[in-house]
Amino acid sequence: IFITFCALSKAKGMEISMAKYLAGLDYGTGGAKACIIDEEARVLSYAYREYPIIVEHPGWSEHDPLGYWEAACELLKECIQKAKVVPNEIVAIAVSSALPCLVMLDEKGAPIQKAYNLMDKRAWREAKELMENPGKEQIFDLSGNRLEDHPSIVNLLWEKKNRPEDFARIKKVNTIDGYIRYKLCGSHTTNHSCGVFLGGYNIRENSFDKTLLLNLGINPDWMPEIYGCEDIVGEVNKTAAKDTGLSPGTLVSAGQCDFNAGCIGAGLFREGDINMNLGTCGNFGVIHKDSNFLDTMLACAFTANSNNTYITIPTTTTGGGAIRYLRDFFGDAEKSLEKLTGMSAYTMMDMEGERISPGSEGLLILPYLMGERTPLWNSEARGVVFGMSFHHTKGHMIRAMMEGVAYALYSSFLLMKESGKTMGNCIIFNEGGASSRLWRKIITDVFAVPTAMVENRVGAPYGDAILAGVAAGIFPDYQIAKDKAIYIDPLEPNEKNHQIYMEYYSLFEKLYRDVKDDFSILARIVKGEKL
Repeated sequence: IFITFCALSKAKGMEISMAKYLAGLDYGTGGAKACIIDEEARVLSYAYREYPIIVEHPGWSEHDPLGYWEAACELLKECIQKAKVVPNEIVAIAVSSALPCLVMLDEKGAPIQKAYNLMDKRAWREAKELMENPGKEQIFDLSGNRLEDHPSIVNLLWEKKNRPEDFARIKKVNTIDGYIRYKLCGSHTTNHSCGVFLGGYNIRENSFDKTLLLNLGINPDWMPEIYGCEDIVGEVNKTAAKDTGLSPGTLVSAGQCDFNAGCIGAGLFREGDINMNLGTCGNFGVIHKDSNFLDTMLACAFTANSNNTYITIPTTTTGGGAIRYLRDFFGDAEKSLEKLTGMSAYTMMDMEGERISPGSEGLLILPYLMGERTPLWNSEARGVVFGMSFHHTKGHMIRAMMEGVAYALYSSFLLMKESGKTMGNCIIFNEGGASSRLWRKIITDVFAVPTAMVENRVGAPYGDAILAGVAAGIFPDYQIAKDKAIYIDPLEPNEKNHQIYMEYYSLFEKLYRDVKDDFSILARIVKGEKL
């Protein structure tokens, strides 16, 4: 009947307007998220899956790479079902992931070993070797990033040294989002925002330095093809369509890094905009036009105008992951009550932390459970609980951990202010632990900056769906994300609390300096090395 109607309509000169939908898919360190939106950027469905972080040895942090595709298939099918849309009306999809990460593939496109995620710091020796030759200055001048963040080339050198048989099997290397695009359309691709996290990448020219890669013994042909974020890199093939529920021919965008996706989803894409996430990692980002990169920070191309716009992303390795750790290992009561009442264990933990005054009554935590990124760049740093007494309760631990993450981010915030980069006068909270009003209030008071939260809590996959719309020509630009963004629960800093926090922050900084060398000694003991 539908075919007959279409034929008659065409004969009579009538136009049939099919609905147009867009899909977004994002991979974090602790789980994956997906959503479907319509051509007015309204969210029709959302789905989330946690996946395990595999830590088999100190300093290692991995995922099962096969789980990435399983998550994609489950999430997309769930979103299609929830949205009640016809698959062939989904025009395009974009994918993002937390970086750096690494999926090594053999000649058949099958993963080799487990996948590295951003918390993996096993290749510290290889990073140090590269700092000497070709030199950390040359690497930073090329990529705008430091080797301590362990871009993929560092991990590839670890594989070369420690698993040479697996290294010899490599045919392609991808980020998580690149691996999913390969599964969707069969092409090995990366984008301007993700290239620096693979390593050996020129951030200003958007190209891999083939000479550098060859000198390191890494085949440049292993690297994926580079595209602008808004480019279309292929179409969903029949196999992927069967697995995911998408329709063959659905356009696949080149994608973006997950932080950029969160910014786009929050309607933040102009110079000076500040977005903050409290996912597994804690970070904030500042969009800028200049290419003067700070040597203590992370940086990459920004999605909008990715040829000449950048974002600097100060990052603490354990943000929301630190609170998840407390929930998983010290929150049995909260988890049990969650099953009985439906109230989130995190909400109950917030209630415990809210009863404690700023400064946690003398309890201070260095939240470096998996080393630290900006601005310390110390993979050997570990968590420290300082000042604990019989007086302190679980509530004190929860609040002190939140305050510790706030202090860690604040140290980078001060450096950003000193750099002179254009910065807006309000921080917009977005994903993960940002749902905690207690945590937002702590950060507002520590930073002494007004904050607000984006009402649309879908986050990165929403930004991916917007990107898919721009790439497919459904949206002319990203303005629709700004038009749809609603910012709620504005908070103003409390000067009295700020002064209290600054006293503790000074001690926080001193405490790290005092134990910094001890972290190295501890690492050697754990590895069984002689002192």
